[in-house]
Amino acid sequence: MKLAIYGKGGIGKSTTSCNISIALARRGKRVLQIGCDPKHDSTFTLTGFLIPTIIDTLQIKDYHYEDVWPEDAIHKGYGGVDRVEAGGPPAGAGCGGYVVGETVKLSKELNAFYEYDIILFDVLGDAVRGGSASPLNYADYCIIIADNGFDALLATNRIAASVREKARTRTHPLRLAGLVGNRTSERDLIDKYVEVCPMPILEILPLIEDIRVSRIKGKTLFEMVESQPYLNYVCDFYLNTADQILSKPEGIIPKEISDRELFSLLSDFYLNPVGNEEQENKENLLDSVVLIQ
Repeated sequence: MKLAIYGKGGIGKSTTSCNISIALARRGKRVLQIGCDPKHDSTFTLTGFLIPTIIDTLQIKDYHYEDVWPEDAIHKGYGGVDRVEAGGPPAGAGCGGYVVGETVKLSKELNAFYEYDIILFDVLGDAVRGGSASPLNYADYCIIIADNGFDALLATNRIAASVREKARTRTHPLRLAGLVGNRTSERDLIDKYVEVCPMPILEILPLIEDIRVSRIKGKTLFEMVESQPYLNYVCDFYLNTADQILSKPEGIIPKEISDRELFSLLSDFYLNPVGNEEQENKENLLDSVVLIQ
């Protein structure tokens, strides 16, 4: 199974990806996480340091694939999760899609691409076009990471559009497995968006300071829990997400709404909180009447 993780930049996507990778490994799966960001920090919390990128390795070997060994490119991380960082071209030069393609090509040359139960692509930022959309060419499922904010849901809508377009043109199935809410003390905007653009919600992680701290420490929550057992409840969020992925959900081909509709929907939610409350009260009243009947 191949997963592509997308979401707005800075949403906690890489931290979430690493914890999901560990959760999948805890369920007995062989997992490879491929970081698809020029910053090459996707897998940082799996070891606490940055590993060499595929582009770095190929440059050292003068792009002679036959001289590259698995240990040159694939690095062990915490919990038995293997890690690859694609890296990227110099700023202002080249295409990220080329780098992802080279990473997949090298993985196949090393007979590694098909040796894992799960390959997870952690993809940069929210601009799903050109090179950053290339992991969708290989994925069985896309998972979107979002918080309860305006910008994150705008990005979610654009990602949904990319999944729909790729699903239309690919020769094998691509589905949106669902959305994972991250750092969400509230979920009202997420619920409002999903109401008009239906998609499964796999999990909602509340606003937990230890998740942010884990990134700074360079550790996953699963490693932190070894010395801080009270964090077990946080790991359960990721294990639940892993279980849903392993159940091979049917997923959906999403149908995004227009930017104008989305701006209107989210802006209205902020600008007319009284109207929203009145509508909610009406719905609750109707529910009560139905129950009484």
